Amino acid sequence: MNTLPLPLVHAADLPRELRSVLRPGETLRDGRGVTRVLPSSFLRVDSWSQARETALTPHFTLSELIGVDVREAPLLRSFPRYVPCAVLLLAAGLELFRLAVDTYVYVAANGGYRSPGHALSRNASRHCWGTAANIYRIGDTYLDSREEIEKYAAIAREAIPGAWVRRFGQEDGEADDHLHIDIGYTVFDPVDARDADTSREAG
Repeated sequence: MNTLPLPLVHAADLPRELRSVLRPGETLRDGRGVTRVLPSSFLRVDSWSQARETALTPHFTLSELIGVDVREAPLLRSFPRYVPCAVLLLAAGLELFRLAVDTYVYVAANGGYRSPGHALSRNASRHCWGTAANIYRIGDTYLDSREEIEKYAAIAREAIPGAWVRRFGQEDGEADDHLHIDIGYTVFDPVDARDADTSREAG
């Protein structure tokens, strides 16, 4: 059985008009000019209520990681929507962080998954991989000062193996009003039910 929380959709099965926006398997260059390959496996989300009801971990629902505004490409502001599978890995990392801080963690609008067609998607933003989160509040604390951002950045680095956290500041690659956590250019191509059946036959 497929144990993913939502249907798995590969690039070839995406509607043609969405492939032109999601650009599965295409490349983007990061800030250093390194070529990165965009995700090719997605979870299909049929409604906002389904996103709210889909718990990825005990403390995070899918809706918390896919909230966008009108700067997202028009085709991706309606449903069904398609989200890279690596959002599952991001949620697992954020769950470790949530357990470490022992209180609510709030992800900003446009602070989770953003498509390559989003107006804020510059170069190869890790948000396009579904592997980055911008956190603006933890419990009752708003992350808008060096002290608070650096405090929680240290906790994130310790709690999430391999996580990258932006430094405090106003320069490119820094942040002064949120905590940016990401797990890099991670591509997650899960085994679905068809793959599992093939593996059993081969084994």
